[in-house]
Amino acid sequence: MKVLVINAGSSSLKYQLIDMETEKAIAKGGCERIGLEGSFCKHKANGKDKTIEAQMPTHKEAIQVVLDALVDKEYGAISSMDEIDAVGHRIVHSGEEFNDSVLLTDETMATIESLSELAPLHQPANIIGVKACKAIMPNVPMVGVFDTAFHSSMPEKAYIYGIPYEAYKDYKIRRYGFHGTSHRFVSNEAAKYLGRENDENFKVVTLHLGNGSSISAVKGGKSIDTSMSFTPLGGVPMGTRSGDMDPAIVEFLANKYNMTLAETLNYLNKKSGVSGLSGVSSDFRDLRSAAAEGNHRAQLALDVFTYSCRKYLGAYAAALGGVDCVVFTAGIGEHDGGVRKSIVTDMEYMGICLDEAKNDNLTDGICDITADGGKVKILVIPTNEELVIARDTERLAK
Repeated sequence: MKVLVINAGSSSLKYQLIDMETEKAIAKGGCERIGLEGSFCKHKANGKDKTIEAQMPTHKEAIQVVLDALVDKEYGAISSMDEIDAVGHRIVHSGEEFNDSVLLTDETMATIESLSELAPLHQPANIIGVKACKAIMPNVPMVGVFDTAFHSSMPEKAYIYGIPYEAYKDYKIRRYGFHGTSHRFVSNEAAKYLGRENDENFKVVTLHLGNGSSISAVKGGKSIDTSMSFTPLGGVPMGTRSGDMDPAIVEFLANKYNMTLAETLNYLNKKSGVSGLSGVSSDFRDLRSAAAEGNHRAQLALDVFTYSCRKYLGAYAAALGGVDCVVFTAGIGEHDGGVRKSIVTDMEYMGICLDEAKNDNLTDGICDITADGGKVKILVIPTNEELVIARDTERLAK
């Protein structure tokens, strides 16, 4: 079976065509500037890179560009569209309506559309991508895989806020969590690697660290808590997001800077985090370079980030009643040894001991960076959210 994985943004569309026999991507790429002048698609297949310039006023045209590229005789990957057996779509929000991936029928699409107010920046774009695919490939089964569904196993005590219960009953205001496909993938991979599959007592803390970061407590393959909250603004400070803070700060900032509520939330989502703290960049490579040159604010941003991650790690060890494994993943988690080291420094009392040589010299695939004598395994596992989407799509399409 060949599965096309689609991740539609407001003006972009990323894709991978995955052969499920090998679970390898045989083509991948992305369309940029959809609905804008100068739209283009970067496509890669069979070792060939191709940039395709085309007018893409909507996602429907972008999907057509992708399909044309996949069957192109020169740089394509398949001989005809008939080889695409199913399409898997990344959809951000499942609300409380879905706790697993679903076939995208008229009924499930109506429910997904009703959840748009919970993810107003992402859900409408995801829906546009689905409708565009359905218009061009009406007979191909389509599956929605949700960012939030993995966290639907959280107990009520973990997702309810300390506000009147009516706010939850009336408007579903609660912790949802995000990056669920990544946390699910790496926690499962850790269980396989350590021979703990189907072990209900396997306790792992997964740290998905990138421009957007979240941390999860996973027990027996199920999420019991996670750092992102009602929206992705909660949790640790991120590239441009503030992370957790006193909610009264919102009103205080709005009054001091004469901002509207929308402007204040934009300030917290897009101008805060390590970018706002450092005044340098949201890119950790830039922060590390600036810190090495003596930039105090850049070093402070790094310290605030790693300190917050360490607090969550300790809190989730408590929530789990101990921890068997710590997993680092995503852009920063997989590639920044300094961040990994800072987060687990001085945690030997918990049995978390890092081997610095292993941490500085990773190989391909899963890497065990635990020091000799460490009771808690520390793993670096490359995430693969597209593969999670493809696997669920294959399962449901069949």
